[in-house]
Amino acid sequence: MEAFMTGATALRRPVGTVAVRAAAMAALALSVAFAHGIHDPGILCPIRALTALPCPFCGGTTVFIELGSGHPVRALAANPLVFAGAIVFALAPLGLGARWQAWGPRVRAWILGTAIAGSGIWQLVRFGVL
Repeated sequence: MEAFMTGATALRRPVGTVAVRAAAMAALALSVAFAHGIHDPGILCPIRALTALPCPFCGGTTVFIELGSGHPVRALAANPLVFAGAIVFALAPLGLGARWQAWGPRVRAWILGTAIAGSGIWQLVRFGVL
């Protein structure tokens, strides 16, 4: 019974950390959505502002604006990579980092490269370049 209690106590800390991260991200999303409602700054991505081409991370701010406005589907459509990254960041204390490190550097590089390339293609389609 004592081992179970130790395990349950050990689980509370990561769950509490996830809750704090999720609450901080929700507060940030609400703040960004509120600020955007008052003043739309236009294009925030320097790459897109200079080249008129979106980068793989374009729409990252929009993800939080849409989440803060209560539109999760629009947030996902703005940039699935940033959306997934936010979820992974929030859940990392539950042991995702250890699982990620368990994979070799080549596998991690392949996963990240594929995700970034896919996000770049998604943004090109989203902005009508492709």
